[in-house]
Amino acid sequence: MTNSANCHDQQPFMGMAALSRMAMSGADLSALVNAAAHDPNDANMLMGLSIIFQLTGNREMGMQLQGKALGMRQLYHLAPASGRSEIRLLAILQPGDMLDNTPLDFLLEGSNVGLDLLYVSQELPFPTVLPEHDAIMVGIAQSDQSQSLLEKVGELVKSSPCPVLNSPERIARLARDSVSAMLGSVPGMEVPRTVRIGRQDLQQIRCEESSLSALSGEVAYPVIVRPINSHGGLGLARIAGDDDLGDYLDANPDQEFHVAPFVDYRSADGLYRKCRIALIGGQPFACHLAISEDWMIHYRNAGMSESETKRAEEERFMQDFDDDFGARYRQAFKAMDEILGLDYLVVDCAETQDGRLLVFEADNLGFVHALDPVDVFPYKQTQMRKVFGAFQSMLKNKVSGLKSGNDASPPDETSSAL
Repeated sequence: MTNSANCHDQQPFMGMAALSRMAMSGADLSALVNAAAHDPNDANMLMGLSIIFQLTGNREMGMQLQGKALGMRQLYHLAPASGRSEIRLLAILQPGDMLDNTPLDFLLEGSNVGLDLLYVSQELPFPTVLPEHDAIMVGIAQSDQSQSLLEKVGELVKSSPCPVLNSPERIARLARDSVSAMLGSVPGMEVPRTVRIGRQDLQQIRCEESSLSALSGEVAYPVIVRPINSHGGLGLARIAGDDDLGDYLDANPDQEFHVAPFVDYRSADGLYRKCRIALIGGQPFACHLAISEDWMIHYRNAGMSESETKRAEEERFMQDFDDDFGARYRQAFKAMDEILGLDYLVVDCAETQDGRLLVFEADNLGFVHALDPVDVFPYKQTQMRKVFGAFQSMLKNKVSGLKSGNDASPPDETSSAL
């Protein structure tokens, strides 16, 4: 690895937030592509190009370019808007696509926080000394593949005298079945019991050699099935019976799956509503409300841009959140924070027909951003500034609290391997 401080001859690194903003605005990204082609040894440009290819749907090429960049260097610096870092945040990430790490730079747009991205894996040289920093945030997503890496990162960050946000030990507990077990008995909350079932066992159900209830206990049709470690709705389906299950297995070659009961969360008007909430230092903040005719809601396909009525409801949801939705489920969010124990947690949830908080997902991955067109979603800018401000204040309080408590200062040495 090469220290970013020794790479002044390279182009500044453009992170995911800046490149996403350019892509969504329709900016011509060909100049960046050409610049990277002109200097194939510029790790910053290669890493940026990797993000561009992912944003435009070419994941395979994006991963190839990322691998080449990380072979040159594992540490990347995103300078704050002012050019001067009041806080130096070190994010520890893993190689992978945009769903494999916390998308941190969206939360820090326009701030005075300098963000260093350190990529680690079992295949890359593992650092023994951390770069200079005021705080660490572990951004690695939980998966079967990342468990041993999270353990190794846990040992690494123990050497830091600075605050560590989202400890790797707690991230490691965020598998869907683990979260449902930990939160399943919280009053006022419904977290569908999620079980992990192998392909061979599901095939036995298909062949009528076993039954879903025999394998999963209380789980019965209709169910939601998805491959383990999947996000963003990839491989997600509602299964009504054994025939549907057979068709699903034919279409999905994965070897293990998460299975959970389907909960009909339609509102009285027949529409489904799913919201994204960020728990920042234990406090809930509204990030979006998606409204759709389909149970499988993703904000990008919920028709929010096309419907003034839906946007008006989302605006009210955000404006009234603290006194309405947030107040109604304050105790549920408090319990979630105490049980899961992450400094930053993204929760996708809804309301059941009997008034409980229905939790679909709780992890450190969900995109929280301010990229939506201002002319269509003018109300979002105020809300997202509130969210970003809360995150930055939490970070500042963590750093200032530690310094005032023990007058510790961050290490000034940087590993020669970085």
